[in-house]
Amino acid sequence: MAAPVLTAAGDLALPRDLSPWGMFVAADAVVQAVMLGLALASLATWTILVAKAWELREIARRQRAAGERLAAAASLVAIERDAMLTDGVAGRFIEAAERELALSRELPADGIRERIASQLDRLEAAHARLLRRGTGALATIGATAPFVGLFGTVWGIMNSFIGIARSHTTQLAVVAPGIAEALLATALGLVAAIPAVVIYNHFARSAATVRAQAADLSAAVQRIVSRDLDRRAAASGSGAGRIAAA
Repeated sequence: MAAPVLTAAGDLALPRDLSPWGMFVAADAVVQAVMLGLALASLATWTILVAKAWELREIARRQRAAGERLAAAASLVAIERDAMLTDGVAGRFIEAAERELALSRELPADGIRERIASQLDRLEAAHARLLRRGTGALATIGATAPFVGLFGTVWGIMNSFIGIARSHTTQLAVVAPGIAEALLATALGLVAAIPAVVIYNHFARSAATVRAQAADLSAAVQRIVSRDLDRRAAASGSGAGRIAAA
């Protein structure tokens, strides 16, 4: 806090600039550090908003397109001809299913279905972790920024009272600037925390929608695999029947 000084006439010269910037410049070094930290936290919040919104929108768009193609695919052979299904989580699902089919070529179909379902479940979990990336910072900012701002306020008010004691005056005009500087830290804490909480909740809802899309893709891949396995079993049964008839 900028301490009030005495003029030649004996009057107290008070800080004139009570704008937010003027109060920041006049504040204690600790309070200034708190304000700078909260400003950086607010900048990080808006940066995450822009980056994460673009990321989730692109993932959702690709997953919608992949879902339409999987719904129209009759078999894994048809999927292999579609270049749009080689990227993203749909591509990872298809790759895992093809790998398990290659490793279990001579094994019973029921076991293949279970192993593919297990692998796709793990891929879904990894995809969910990817969707949550960056949102933890929003949760941290939303939870801690008000308390960081409150710390700056407490520190500033403490210094303000010390300045009052040294100036030997209790005039409100002398006390008010220091208290205003201290309260600015709490205001900045709320400015950083409120958007962070709102944006975090928005991304939580958006990520849940994208996870549901990924679950639909997993189910579609499992249906195609089950269809292929049933075709293979039917073809094997027809071949065995022809051999028995001969």
